Amino acid sequence: MAETLKIVIPMAGWGTRMRPQTWSKPKPLVGVAGKPSFDHLMDMFNTIPDPANTEFIFIIGPFLGEQIPVYVKKHYPQVKAHYVVQEEMKGQSHTIWLARHFVSGPTIVVFSDTLLETDFSFLSSEPTDGVAWVKAVPDPRRFGVAELNQDGLIKRLIEKPQTMENNLAVVGCYYFKKGEDLVAAVDEQIKRAIQLKGEYFLVDAINLMIDNGAKMRTQSVDVWLDTGTIEATLETNRYMLENGRDNSAVSAQRAGVTIIPPVYIHPTAKVDGSVIGPHVSISSNCEVSGCVISNSILDDGAEVTHSVLDGSFIGRYARVDGQPKTINIGDNSSIQL
Repeated sequence: MAETLKIVIPMAGWGTRMRPQTWSKPKPLVGVAGKPSFDHLMDMFNTIPDPANTEFIFIIGPFLGEQIPVYVKKHYPQVKAHYVVQEEMKGQSHTIWLARHFVSGPTIVVFSDTLLETDFSFLSSEPTDGVAWVKAVPDPRRFGVAELNQDGLIKRLIEKPQTMENNLAVVGCYYFKKGEDLVAAVDEQIKRAIQLKGEYFLVDAINLMIDNGAKMRTQSVDVWLDTGTIEATLETNRYMLENGRDNSAVSAQRAGVTIIPPVYIHPTAKVDGSVIGPHVSISSNCEVSGCVISNSILDDGAEVTHSVLDGSFIGRYARVDGQPKTINIGDNSSIQL
């Protein structure tokens, strides 16, 4: 029997760059293109070689993290899941250390705000010790990048390089043939206190693995989406609507509603007397009346009336009535102008 694939997903961060949306829910449950980003993340794994022989390890936070097990049990009852609470935010490698009892054999580590279009089916026959997914970028200086040796393997990972010659940005997804080797590298990293500003970064552990003889290669992706900030989430929303999540044809059948594609309107949403689009997602049980809305996300149960919105994010069960142009309000909020 093949070894069980472990998928480790750290999601314990405070999500400060997504506030106020993350005051009341963890970042993976923030909506984008009509459903929580968690669902898009899980969709990434549709191509793993043996779904029935796969376990998920979710690293959750002490505040709001308890919502994740509840969500998984309700929406993914078939998934075998383990949960580890990261009480202190000591960095990426620290999450691996906390989950070390679950991490062995073939292991994927992916950060929860990283959405990729990639095919994992090759992993069952991957010859190297590990893979780092990368994307070529025009200016690599604000990313971590992979420096390759003469054989095309990873020589080292560099965090925010000062020069431009290495432009393969690491996108936050890694595969390790032996998860226990990663755990050993993290153990060494922590013992040697290899950290930055009090946090242990995964790239340092991977560099230790390479120093100890591990052979790792890169895997390029064309599509790398981010849900780490409100602006990035709106950009991801635009991409998803342009690439498969658009239901403009169905939405256009609603009486009294003008649709400018692409948009996504959940079947349970009530929309009337409005112009919707382009690049608008309206989630379940929303109510929209007398509005002009573009480039915006309305999360579950949001209610917007007599408003003109652009570049806005309206949280769950929030209410907006009036004429704001751009607004970002969290769950259960109310604003009247």
